[in-house]
Amino acid sequence: MAVVVSHVCLVTETYPPEINGVAATLAQLASGMRARGHTVSLVRPVQPAVDARGRRREPGTLLVAGMRLPGYKGLRLGFPAGAVLRAVWTRNRPDAVYVATEGPLGWSAVRAGAALGIPVYSGFHTNFDRYMQHYGAGWLRRPIAAYLRRFHNATAGTLVSTPRLRAELEAAGFERLGVLGRGVDGGRFDPARRSAKLRASWGVADGDLVVLYVGRLAPEKNVELAVEAYRAMQRACGGALRFVVVGDGPLGAALARAHPDLVFCGFRTGDELTAHYASADLFLFPSETETFGNVTLEAMASGLAVVAYDYAAARVHVENGVTGALARPGDARGFIDAAVALAVAPEALPAMRRRARAAMEAVDWSRVVGRFEQLLLGDAGREEDERAEQRALGGSGPVPHLRRRDRGEEARGLPLHAARSSADAGAAAEALPMGADASLLRRSVLPG
Repeated sequence: MAVVVSHVCLVTETYPPEINGVAATLAQLASGMRARGHTVSLVRPVQPAVDARGRRREPGTLLVAGMRLPGYKGLRLGFPAGAVLRAVWTRNRPDAVYVATEGPLGWSAVRAGAALGIPVYSGFHTNFDRYMQHYGAGWLRRPIAAYLRRFHNATAGTLVSTPRLRAELEAAGFERLGVLGRGVDGGRFDPARRSAKLRASWGVADGDLVVLYVGRLAPEKNVELAVEAYRAMQRACGGALRFVVVGDGPLGAALARAHPDLVFCGFRTGDELTAHYASADLFLFPSETETFGNVTLEAMASGLAVVAYDYAAARVHVENGVTGALARPGDARGFIDAAVALAVAPEALPAMRRRARAAMEAVDWSRVVGRFEQLLLGDAGREEDERAEQRALGGSGPVPHLRRRDRGEEARGLPLHAARSSADAGAAAEALPMGADASLLRRSVLPG
């Protein structure tokens, strides 16, 4: 069954040039859907720093009022815009709406779509409930989790980034969940962008090990653990290494004062960002609040071995001892030990880095966009397992809510390495089958 050219509207409170994983993912989905011939419109808050300068906006962009998100410089919270959305969507009706953020703007989009009978889907991109304990508001975790569940269950279906996250959310009462992985642009994030000049600017000799962190410098990112791991690496192997930090945030100034020997580069984008990745050797990612963690894929595509906790993107894509090192979630000592183990065995890193790059060769955005297209527009018939189910049912109608053992597959369409595939299959045994996601998401909310 071929996908009919359609109009998809993306509703989000963050979008480039803002720097975060949600914005980057949405930009890839928008450009990828347009490349497939679909019309893509966008609803987002005004970004005063760029929109006031008359920056050229993407076609079909609707700007709404908003305010700065407290504690997150550069990010906006969109105000409700239900009346505007109903008017715009009545004149130019989208075939599907995808809401990527759960703020007031997103909630008004869910309600507007329901009022007009437009299928509205959502994406679970951020564990906001888990952030609370890092800001002295742990008591808010349960109310926020309840709000997120209510928000997403009000949509026709919710897309999550990994089979494990789907299983966790389903156990928490979330309904109609589908898996949409992430990709990486291997042409941009490439070991060939390594720069001797950049390494020299960091004060790094040819044989020195460069340890890299890329991301927000915020409490929920657990950056202090990366610094602690680096200090342990220094003690274990001497001074022939350097820690480079790319990013900024609430903790940036304090970290720079406390650790003047580290190289703080601030936010980097475009060619500067890819050169920073490729000019390092080892990537530390200590966060335990991610729904995915796109930076893991960017680091691997750039030819870096990765040290991370065994969940989210690392669980899917990092093979322990082969492309990096994994620690059990919550085991800070294990994370530090994993980093030290790689630092004291530099002879193992070149092969590990080559394998990390090779593992990303098939993890391209075109596969992810194809999956997104299938889930929103109902063309899951191309998946082999769904075709088998259709034949068994004797027709081509909607696939019912079947439950079977999850195979631990990602949107890239390739099986994970055997050990990880088996682990994910066991954990997500009761999760929604991926083959049935699209037809279920398409038809399970509206009556009839």
